[in-house]
Amino acid sequence: MELVEERPYRFRIDPRRGMRVPGVVFASRELLRDAEKSLEQVVNVATLPGIVGASYAMPDVHWGYGFPIGGVAATDIDAGGVVSPGGVGFDISCGVRLLAADRDRQALEPALPALMDGLGRVTPRGAGPGGVWRLSGHRELERVLEGGSRYAVEQGHGEERDLRRCEDGGAVTGADAGRVNERARERGIGQVGSLGSGNHFLEVQQVMEVYDEPVAAAFGLAAGQVCVMIHCGSRGLGHQICSDHVRAMDRAMARYGIDVPDRQLACVPVDSPEGRAYLGAMAAAANYGRANRQLLAEAARRVFRRETGSRLTLVYDVSHNLAKTETHRVNGEARRLCVHRKGATRAFPPGHPDLPEDLRGVGQPVLIPGTMGTASYVLTGVSGGGAFHSTCHGAGRVMSRHQAARAVGGKELRARLEADGIAVRPLSWRGLAEETPEAYKDVDAVVEASEGAGLCRKVARLVPLGVVKG
Repeated sequence: MELVEERPYRFRIDPRRGMRVPGVVFASRELLRDAEKSLEQVVNVATLPGIVGASYAMPDVHWGYGFPIGGVAATDIDAGGVVSPGGVGFDISCGVRLLAADRDRQALEPALPALMDGLGRVTPRGAGPGGVWRLSGHRELERVLEGGSRYAVEQGHGEERDLRRCEDGGAVTGADAGRVNERARERGIGQVGSLGSGNHFLEVQQVMEVYDEPVAAAFGLAAGQVCVMIHCGSRGLGHQICSDHVRAMDRAMARYGIDVPDRQLACVPVDSPEGRAYLGAMAAAANYGRANRQLLAEAARRVFRRETGSRLTLVYDVSHNLAKTETHRVNGEARRLCVHRKGATRAFPPGHPDLPEDLRGVGQPVLIPGTMGTASYVLTGVSGGGAFHSTCHGAGRVMSRHQAARAVGGKELRARLEADGIAVRPLSWRGLAEETPEAYKDVDAVVEASEGAGLCRKVARLVPLGVVKG
């Protein structure tokens, strides 16, 4: 595939084979070394009805379901633009929450073993049921689906400031619990406040380096400070919703005269009955994901208070698997768009009206998790950022879980990490091995490319002290 290098960290794929817009890839050549399959998906996404601007790929791009992971695409709602579940993914509202402690590493170091043991005990994880919050029944589940973190805080699981520092104030509007079927509810009712498995984690970190002190201070971060980063999503409920609506849209496409090069790109017009049904269910799953991270954060707060006497304050919570209705300028005209971000993070610039007042002057916190044994980053949105104010979401996988588990044993990996001063609390040795750092791209290179492409700016670099793995 021919990539035209327009400038450093920005490549173009010219329209061909039914593409309605070009492909634009933000990366270095090294990061794209094994990206052939995912770049084909960038091309396929560019054929979607109503797509505007370009089919975008972030520096952490890798192969996914329909859309590449690290893909961004916006469709013009008022011009027949479509919504595609493949542009959100199965783990709807998978995202990251960062909390900052009121202590530095030196103060917490003596308590770290007990702290990690406590976090390991209170963090439900794995593929099955089990969560921090035992819901009273399906009516209360509906309140979670419609209220997200807001409902959790109303029930005593958090504080009002948590909502100001969460994307969408803690709950996506337009959630419709009635669009969530019985099977999805059964999968979700017993998992509220649980980490899940795969690449999800709860990590205790230290702010190792600050690049922009005024912005870091506005976020609530300082050099040496201890933080907690939580990465998880909507569990089985979100997966079921995606599966259900992919099937429904696959059956409905012919009615709308839509033909796509890959059935995993099943889609319908945003304003169609099927489109509205999906967006209502997707928003409900997003609220479930927000409540999930809210409950896990509260459990972590209790452990920190008990073991260290310290307090955790929310820096920000942002999702990286969503489709959102947003207004952006297209060819000089404000348009109502459905912005798909799959493995990509919203990165609103300073002055954006959707940011809370205390962050509006500096831009949105962007949370980029690395892998066990590597750094994570806090970035901020910038004026003029491309791809509808989007950026990367993490390191990006380069090795399958099976390949990773064959490359290293879980016990060996734990010994290596602990020799580097990183306490590890895994659920299983196999699950730990599947997430070895070698299975991912270099997060430093991904962030360098994101900043170099003008999508965001570095604020702080965090390193792990201990990790609880699903």
